[in-house]
Amino acid sequence: MASKYIFCMKWGTAYGPKDVNVLYAMVARNLSGDFKMICFTDDGSGIRPEVTCLPLPPLGCEIPPDVPGKWPKVALWSKDLFGLQGVALFIDLDSVIVGNIDSYFEYGDPNDVITARNWLKWFRKSGQTSVFRFPIGGHSYMLENLQADPISVSRKYQYEQNYVTHNIQPNIKFWPESWTKHFRVHCMGAWPLRYLRTPILPASAKIITFPGLPGPADAMLGRWTEKSEIRTPVEHLKWIWSQFFSGKLWRKHLSRYVRNTAWIAHHWRE
Repeated sequence: MASKYIFCMKWGTAYGPKDVNVLYAMVARNLSGDFKMICFTDDGSGIRPEVTCLPLPPLGCEIPPDVPGKWPKVALWSKDLFGLQGVALFIDLDSVIVGNIDSYFEYGDPNDVITARNWLKWFRKSGQTSVFRFPIGGHSYMLENLQADPISVSRKYQYEQNYVTHNIQPNIKFWPESWTKHFRVHCMGAWPLRYLRTPILPASAKIITFPGLPGPADAMLGRWTEKSEIRTPVEHLKWIWSQFFSGKLWRKHLSRYVRNTAWIAHHWRE
């Protein structure tokens, strides 16, 4: 049995093998001792041989198509997850590891479920499952309760992380606040700052999460999505002004600006 498991999931086309390979390389540079990385995926082609690819664990129920969130993650709570045993640290593929992560395995009790804090709803003490640790097979009721009433449960909580926050027994715990940071909140800051400075790297951070947009590959280059043009702050404001006169939606684009962020490239690499 591996002493340290790193889990990730990849399905569909949002992420490719490069994202898995980069995550493995970041973990290898920042985690002491032996570890085993497992990618649960519907397509293991192109993934480096050091990563063990396993099929996506079955969710065992249908989530209504109008419900958002990454509900396939709930399958990780299965009582029998391909016979794996021990403690696992799950890391989303759009995360950037910027410091040593030994403490993510050392913090708390092995039976604890520990998540990053949802910084967009910090006042509610919500969990953010971009990075979470759990005992494999230790909370199988999470999957079983969803399977018993998937429509009501998924519509009530909308997002899988909300379901985890409010249903783990006795309760979830959070990493120390300085460890896991949110790129838009802690690095980019409020929207006026995004035009005035490049995103900062918090000094004590270990993992930077990228929920929503932009992702690491685009933020590194200074664009919101791969379809966005790379503009200077003045060029972006001029473009927003042109959208105003064309009658198109423009307010949402006011905050969707990021300067090219070189420190991401330093960490987010094989």
